[in-house]
Amino acid sequence: MVEIGVYFDLRNPEPWRRPLPRVYGFALEMCEEAERAGIGSAWFTEHHLFDDGYLTQPLTFAAAAAARTRRIRIGTAITIAPFRSAVHIAEEATVVDLVSDGRLELGLGSGYRILEFGLFDADLSRRFDVTDERVRQIQQLIGSGVLTPAPVRGQIPLWLGYGGPQGARRAGRLGVGLLSPSADLVAPYLAGLAEGGFDSSRARMGGAIGAFVTDNPDADWPVVARHLEYQGDSYYRHMVEGTGQPRPRPVDAERRRARGLGAAMGSFMLATVADAADQLRGYAAGTPVQVFLIYASLAGMSEQMTAQHVASLGRLSRLLAAS
Repeated sequence: MVEIGVYFDLRNPEPWRRPLPRVYGFALEMCEEAERAGIGSAWFTEHHLFDDGYLTQPLTFAAAAAARTRRIRIGTAITIAPFRSAVHIAEEATVVDLVSDGRLELGLGSGYRILEFGLFDADLSRRFDVTDERVRQIQQLIGSGVLTPAPVRGQIPLWLGYGGPQGARRAGRLGVGLLSPSADLVAPYLAGLAEGGFDSSRARMGGAIGAFVTDNPDADWPVVARHLEYQGDSYYRHMVEGTGQPRPRPVDAERRRARGLGAAMGSFMLATVADAADQLRGYAAGTPVQVFLIYASLAGMSEQMTAQHVASLGRLSRLLAAS
């Protein structure tokens, strides 16, 4: 069965700026509402030096969300592994796991932005090797009992936010979940699991998709499109900072919508609850994809529209669970 996870980046863009304490407080309210609505998980992401206040410490915020909820699983998608020692990640994750009574899903990633690696004095050229090493170290530190206290169930489920066939294979060799829902990565991921000596039953995939679920797709599209274009433009602009590359062309929301459902950033599904359920079931069929992460708010969307979206995602979750 495929599930829905609600995704948060806590952006606060200039065109729709609000007091930051309210942005954070409202996100916590939406985590509570997601739990009430039957959504399976809430996930938090990480970037640094974004001019719109992008969330910088996902495990810190995850602890707050864990304290405000009782059943919904809490995940990071992702926290950037090369910026922290394995001990730091393992201990901080264990605290969140204990606060949540064993509900944490720990997603790690390698990062890619030059300015962020400079901020943390980390080596960009070794980011994949370091991230793999962090996975092994965290598994050993927690599994051996060296660190105290221990997580509720003795280990914490791990995911890797790798893209592309080589990354999928690396995640498989480590025996962890792959935070990408791309059907193109199933074969290399399963091959990696086999190379690592893991049974295919261990396979777990999931990750973010571009989507907005609403009862009125055409009526909501003009507003959704503005926020979608801001989100994409901001990502691409920050992506090239420090590289000397020119500023990318503006995002065309209509083109993304025309591409429809997909794992790539250039794809976007605007759909009713029933249509979204059909599309997601079809996309995940025959794959180990377990969870699709959908943003609660697209880059500064109004509280009213965000709350309506979370409610729609709750209905989508219940529909998928009933199938």
